[in-house]
Amino acid sequence: MNIEQLKLINYRNYESLMLDFSPKINVFIGENAQGKTNVMESIYVLAMAKSHRTSNDKELIRWQADYGKIEGVVQKRYGSLPIELMISKKGKKGKINHLEQTRLSDYIGQMNVVMFAPEDLHVVKGSPQLRRRFIDMEIGQISPVYLHDLLTFQKILKQRNHILKSNQGRHALNDVMFDVYTEQYIQAAVQIIRKRFQFMELLQAWAEPIHAGISRGLEKLVIKYRPISGLTADQSVEQMAAHLEQKLLEARKRELERGVTLVGPHRDDLQFFVNDYDVQTYGSQGQQRTTALSLKLAEIELIKQETKETPILLLDDVLSELDDYRQSHLLNTIQGEVQTFVTTTSVEGIHHETIEQARLFHVKQGDIVK
Repeated sequence: MNIEQLKLINYRNYESLMLDFSPKINVFIGENAQGKTNVMESIYVLAMAKSHRTSNDKELIRWQADYGKIEGVVQKRYGSLPIELMISKKGKKGKINHLEQTRLSDYIGQMNVVMFAPEDLHVVKGSPQLRRRFIDMEIGQISPVYLHDLLTFQKILKQRNHILKSNQGRHALNDVMFDVYTEQYIQAAVQIIRKRFQFMELLQAWAEPIHAGISRGLEKLVIKYRPISGLTADQSVEQMAAHLEQKLLEARKRELERGVTLVGPHRDDLQFFVNDYDVQTYGSQGQQRTTALSLKLAEIELIKQETKETPILLLDDVLSELDDYRQSHLLNTIQGEVQTFVTTTSVEGIHHETIEQARLFHVKQGDIVK
């Protein structure tokens, strides 16, 4: 899979922009705050219908414009596919092959991307929220059903939290609607957790040998999904539901004290172990970065396996963050296989034939020159 053409209208600092890309490597060179990351972000937004940099969609629309639009032509194994995302103050609308989609969850997945930015180097040692976002974004690309289930879960969670907030400080709660929401919440949460367990098993299968290769066989990576409720992958749907129900009952008093739901997939986490040591706590910076790199390369292989299409790789100002060895390993892995977009302030110091064969775009104050 590759994106052949990109068109931006009123996106960030671009009033109008049209670019044609190489199916191999495309490098955007420029100083900071010139607009190169905005192009990278637009490709991500076109694929995922959300930004990796902000949760406020209004920031994506050019200053004083009423709307922003991203159009792309994606080459897939069965042919060319035009896709489009319109962003306005009323929300977002996606089109596939010029046909408007009723739900964004139906739109996402037409173009698969793997983003590797400096913040992804913190997925190991950063907050649990970063890791949950990583899981949700990647599963969502290969499973539209998961996205739908996640939206359902978040809606029910919001309703349940509203009742808890309204009754905050009480010692007991006698509310029929709260019981209904709790039952719905359990069913939705179990679907999310089961899918996450399945995804982590697939990711582990790809990441372990990749990590061994980068570490020259000296390290073994193990990834574990840790539900806060204590659920395990071998439990049936019924067992999970019963277990979660019991944990919510046990947490009821604390939930009323704090006014929020304390047990569920919105509070779960991932753990990474290298040679049986928790990388987040005991790993060196090099081990943490190797783990993050292994995850990204594993994502590419997993998406390829599940969708039969090679995803597009977005390297946003990340090559300079990797040492020469990890940089070379990454570029060797993607060479000739994956359409890749790179942003950097300079290609000097990146000594690799992949970069030497790239199509270069020079970015200065929102102008792009090939």
